[in-house]
Amino acid sequence: MTLVELRYLIAIAEQGSFRRAAEQVHVSQPALSLAIGRLEDELGVKLFERGKTKVETTATGAAIVVQARRVLAEAASLLDIAAQGKDPIAGPFRFGAIHTAGPYLLPVLTALARARLPAMTLTIEDDLTTGLQARLESGELDAILVALPFTVPGLEIDALYDEPFDVIVPHGHAFAKRRSIDPGALAGERVLLLHSGHCFSNQIVGACPGASANARILESNSLETLRHLVACGEGISVLPRCAAESPATRALLTIRRFRAPAPSRRMALAWRRSFARPAAVAAIAALIREAHPEGLATAPNRRN
Repeated sequence: MTLVELRYLIAIAEQGSFRRAAEQVHVSQPALSLAIGRLEDELGVKLFERGKTKVETTATGAAIVVQARRVLAEAASLLDIAAQGKDPIAGPFRFGAIHTAGPYLLPVLTALARARLPAMTLTIEDDLTTGLQARLESGELDAILVALPFTVPGLEIDALYDEPFDVIVPHGHAFAKRRSIDPGALAGERVLLLHSGHCFSNQIVGACPGASANARILESNSLETLRHLVACGEGISVLPRCAAESPATRALLTIRRFRAPAPSRRMALAWRRSFARPAAVAAIAALIREAHPEGLATAPNRRN
């Protein structure tokens, strides 16, 4: 078996489709199917049940996928160890952030990394927490930015900053006349939320009693979708301050702070304990603290 075959195996398990997995790993579907066939022959077990609409991992296949992620992570650590022996900052660094932070932080982080860490080649992307976690554990990513709580065996967690939430409403909404909004006041409003796969939506519901009573759940990963729907009068919503303070939000909507103590989230950096370039992680953490939007209260530095 090869590391390439293990990457194909993980891609199929994550995508539930040979076609989508082939697109993810940039090979043809026949080549992917042939590689998995060879792997099944070598292992002597069936890894997937191929249905009409979805590919399901067998029980044995699921256990092998878990081990394959570990193997790839250990293989990646060989390159990290070699890089550590040269320059821990130099070379590629693969970074991911949750959807509700990435689009607002990553452009600033990229510019800072280019100026402060010219020897580092930073690649960045955003995803749901579950996707980021899986890719971190498999070695595809070196560090991820997530919202706490986030406790995973084998990972180091470094809290970076606290970020308040703000209410966004259309111009002319009754809330626009208030200086601040009580979290309980959202119970009587149509609150637009991202789907439950987003920890941010769950945090809003937990912090604002009754917010889910008349909520409209969107099958979207984008806070920009929420923003434009609010501007069209489809309801109100809540944004993390990094998104609420953007010029586009201020042009389209009225922004109101929550009454103290305002709901907030604590953002943290996570990486594998086995990662061989801790100095590179520390450098990225320092840039994030520098890049996070003005007005956010810096959290005490701690590890979970």
